Amino acid sequence: MKRTPVSVIMVGIGGMGYHYVKALLEDFPEGAVQLVAAVDPFPEGSAIYSELKNRDIPVYHDLENCFAEGERADLTVVSSPIQHHVSQSCIALEHGSHVLCEKPVSAAVQDVDRLIRIKDFSKRHVRVGYQWSFSSAIQDLKQDIQAGRFGGPIRMRCLCLWPRKLSYFKRNDWAGRIKDREGRWVLDSPANNAAAHYLHNMFYCLGNSINTSAEPSSIKAEVYRAYHIENYDSIACRINTSTGVELLFYASHAVQHSFGPVFVFEFDDAVIKYDGMGQKILAIHKNGSQKIYGDPDIQPFRKLHQAVHAVQKKTPVLCGPEAARSQTVCINGIQESVKDVGVFPDEDIHKNNQGQYWVRDLAETFHQCYSTGMLPSEQGKNWGGKGLPVKLDGYSFFPDGKFSEGSNS
Repeated sequence: MKRTPVSVIMVGIGGMGYHYVKALLEDFPEGAVQLVAAVDPFPEGSAIYSELKNRDIPVYHDLENCFAEGERADLTVVSSPIQHHVSQSCIALEHGSHVLCEKPVSAAVQDVDRLIRIKDFSKRHVRVGYQWSFSSAIQDLKQDIQAGRFGGPIRMRCLCLWPRKLSYFKRNDWAGRIKDREGRWVLDSPANNAAAHYLHNMFYCLGNSINTSAEPSSIKAEVYRAYHIENYDSIACRINTSTGVELLFYASHAVQHSFGPVFVFEFDDAVIKYDGMGQKILAIHKNGSQKIYGDPDIQPFRKLHQAVHAVQKKTPVLCGPEAARSQTVCINGIQESVKDVGVFPDEDIHKNNQGQYWVRDLAETFHQCYSTGMLPSEQGKNWGGKGLPVKLDGYSFFPDGKFSEGSNS
């Protein structure tokens, strides 16, 4: 019997949304999916808009209006700005649609918890688009971690240096912001946007089941900026999980050359290494044996294929809001840890005529910190932005105000 196509509403058709639309229109067998509507407040700015018009796919300016006009879908894909993820996902759930929401799931943990409650009430599934979590490489690695094949986890380190130009922060009115103009939390930063995948991945790999993540227990962060933005463009932080594993995360947009992401996961009996994009994850056991897990960046839209497939056949949710929650708690902890973002000295900031800023010695310092498991201040860097330690056990509301007063020292 021929199956009815899975109907899809696409929210956001610029940026990552453009690639989602391309995948929906080109990557599925004929008759497998039907894009019934798209939602974007400024659709004319998308390179895919004319294609949608040519295919007579209606485009709405907001999701509520889309449903009010009678549109219905088996699956809603949410690829809008961070501050809209939860509200739009909830609207879709309330109209009977399953959801694939782009990362991060939210800027504030209380909104993640609201999404979980509405998801559970709606009896629909929600997937969060951390694409590594849907890759066979990470799934195989996580299963071996859960099976104890490396012994107990000790420490995980991750480094991601991705240059960005001034145009990156001017591409919309929320990039680099703590709140948007309407007062909604955004907390945009490398850790909560471009490199969010890799922060989440450390928690996810330590989850005790296929669809859970380890939980952060405490964090101490150092954050800085070279660009004239509200939040930070560079971060180093030390996190401890509830089971005592140390996580170290370093990311920056204020560097001259791209590097990473790379990671090293240390266990009692093995070391897991990933040497950057296009490389394969490698486990090296103390007895000399090795195992290759593959490239986690292969099939980046596997998350979309799994979400579509799950409409017609029940399959496990590999990464839902429950698993994504730890990254949001961590992001909230970073902001709680640091009262004032450190500003790099003007004499250390270099600029070119393409609008790219980079900071002298920043990349080298982050490399050294990554190698030694230290924070920049522990290596004598006096850039400011040094945070206080924050306890995150049971953390459920941002901001909780614990570090809203006083100086960081």
